[in-house]
Amino acid sequence: MRAVVCPEYGTPEVLRIEHRPLPRPGDGQVRVRVRAAAANFPDVLLIAGRYQITVPPPFVPGSEFAGHITELGADCVGFAIGDRVSGTGLFGAFADEIVVPAANLTPIPEQVDDRTAAAFGVAYRTAYHALRSVARVGSGDTVIVLGAGGGVGLAAVQLGAVLGAEVIAVASTSVKLAAAAALGASRLIDYRGTELRAALREAVPDGAAAVLDPVGGDLSEPALRALGRGGRFVTIGYASGLVPRIPLNLVLVKGVRILGFQFRDIEPGEFERNEKELTGLLAEGRVAPHIGAVFPLEDAARALEMLAAGAAVGKVLIDLNT
Repeated sequence: MRAVVCPEYGTPEVLRIEHRPLPRPGDGQVRVRVRAAAANFPDVLLIAGRYQITVPPPFVPGSEFAGHITELGADCVGFAIGDRVSGTGLFGAFADEIVVPAANLTPIPEQVDDRTAAAFGVAYRTAYHALRSVARVGSGDTVIVLGAGGGVGLAAVQLGAVLGAEVIAVASTSVKLAAAAALGASRLIDYRGTELRAALREAVPDGAAAVLDPVGGDLSEPALRALGRGGRFVTIGYASGLVPRIPLNLVLVKGVRILGFQFRDIEPGEFERNEKELTGLLAEGRVAPHIGAVFPLEDAARALEMLAAGAAVGKVLIDLNT
């Protein structure tokens, strides 16, 4: 089988294509024929050796995929060969086939294609759990979404609108903002063309109910200042590469809460509810990811370079059918 291999830590240009034997599933594992895989910013960090978890090279990057099951290990209950599934793992998805624990897989609704399924899982699950159970966003709330042109950001825009919130999208280009508007953002701010603090004050003079921040860096403090009293600031990641330094007096004076997002912190009952609601939204066609670029497996390095440069709009996919 073909596989993209990271032979040593570095930039995406170190990646190369190799032919490897088919992996065999162990107990509780399945092998999946990958039809589409999503490229994510953590993949860039992983191949650079800068992610919070390190994987010794050589390894196959790629953490999100969709395809069909080709082999079952022992003790795999609830799946059969040929089932269409999406899944996640720390690495291994940029290859024709991947072996993962059966627990990492989710059945793909019949009406959902492989590309959509591969692009949906991580971004939409992150955004929905963050909105629903951390930020506690509801109908009539105003939500500021930073990085609104990226995978998680655009998912948060669309899901916030579905939850009945007014969404203010903050992004770096008119193309990214146009995508956010198409997914339900009612107000658009290009932070590179204006002073963000002033623009947010004008957009939401009474203060927002919540901020979702997958970017960090210089955008975080102006967004925090734009919260109303009792507002919720949810930090999800630092795609800018910079962890913000927040003056804690703002938290005291404004009475706001700064909350970190981790899947493991969601209460089990709420987690199950959120997953059921989100699957329903996808199956009903009420939400779908914006796929901004698609590359063949041989161009996986280009896909990750696009993410590293901040040039991606929505999700970037690797199509293994080409």
